[in-house]
Amino acid sequence: MTASEAIGTAGVSLLLLAFFLNLFGLLGSDTRAYQGMNAFGAGAACYASWLIPFFPFVILEGTWAVVSIVALVRAGSRASR
Repeated sequence: MTASEAIGTAGVSLLLLAFFLNLFGLLGSDTRAYQGMNAFGAGAACYASWLIPFFPFVILEGTWAVVSIVALVRAGSRASR
């Protein structure tokens, strides 16, 4: 397995884990854990896509990571109130 495959596999696995935990009601979509898993997973998948290079997925995963980071910051600010 190449480095890009390992990074991409880890990122997509994290995204899928967050999705399934949310789907089965074990992790709320408004939690920092969920948004963190999405941010790190999408960031890793974006980087792996950059390495191969496959730019449609760089855009997709990069956007996903940015949106998740914004949601993570918002979740953090709600938790600190």
